[in-house]
Amino acid sequence: MRILVIGGSVFLGRAIVAEALRQGHEVTTFNRGKSGPDAPGVETVHGDREVSADLDRLVEGRHWDLVIDVCGFTPRVVLDSVRRLSGHAGHYTFISSISAFPGFPAVPGLDEDSPRHECPPDADRDFGDYGVLKAGCERAVEEYFDGQTLIIEPGLILGPYENVGRLPWWLTRIAKGGRVLAPGDPSRPMQVIDARDIAAFTVDQATKRTTGRFLTSGVRGNTTYGDWLRDCVEVTGSDAELVWVDDAVLQEHAVRMWTELPLWMAESPETAGTWLPSSAKALAAGLTCRPVAETVRDTWEWLKDIPEDQRSFGTSMLSHGIAPEKEARILAAWDAHS
Repeated sequence: MRILVIGGSVFLGRAIVAEALRQGHEVTTFNRGKSGPDAPGVETVHGDREVSADLDRLVEGRHWDLVIDVCGFTPRVVLDSVRRLSGHAGHYTFISSISAFPGFPAVPGLDEDSPRHECPPDADRDFGDYGVLKAGCERAVEEYFDGQTLIIEPGLILGPYENVGRLPWWLTRIAKGGRVLAPGDPSRPMQVIDARDIAAFTVDQATKRTTGRFLTSGVRGNTTYGDWLRDCVEVTGSDAELVWVDDAVLQEHAVRMWTELPLWMAESPETAGTWLPSSAKALAAGLTCRPVAETVRDTWEWLKDIPEDQRSFGTSMLSHGIAPEKEARILAAWDAHS
């Protein structure tokens, strides 16, 4: 099939392009050409989806079987793309997020029928936060694309080429060795998914012209916090000693959940559903998830040859990782506490 991928050069988008090419499809990517290199073998169109002339240039004389939109974050912008691409493709897949649900992370068992944030399909970026805007983007696609639509709502994504910096930060820290501050309960179950598995499911469903929505967050309990960090120790060959520190102590030291110690959330009613969304519908439709240890191994194989000062641990707006001095202070306090 002829597939247009909006984005396609970074992390999940990169994985989707690789999967589509692997399956033998003809791929066009549309992006600004700034975030990452375009994959060999694709037709590349560089442009900004917020510029009408660039959208006109993209669609002129072209028609695709499918569109997969990986980089839509503002409803008004997505709506413009949807309207311009109507008539130039028969099926539109939008990559959204579990954050589109206001119940996340408090509500266990979130699924496709859970209430979404209220956000109009023409909202601008100042209407709300990331999750609110994703819900508005979903509505822009569902309500205004003249054709079939599919919404993919990923949970916590890991894997090679991760540009968010969660697993890369842990691998980098653990590779340095020594005593490593490990947060909370090592037996706490998690639920993570490899970008490549979402990519395979997305391309498969899009090419089947499936409609509706799928929450793709992986398999419940597919790792624990302890197993995940021990996998990091093993693949790096490090002498790191994981020192497990209680949630309460971390909170006393004002450790920022989710970012200073990536993927750590103190257990509370407000976080009870963090690792309990339901991917049952997607799993029944054919989503398959590789072992988390494989994801950790492959991410390290990609990361290890990148100089540390060139590794990404997030952005200027959202960075990951705790400062070494703060980590040392907490470990010393924990030793005294113990």
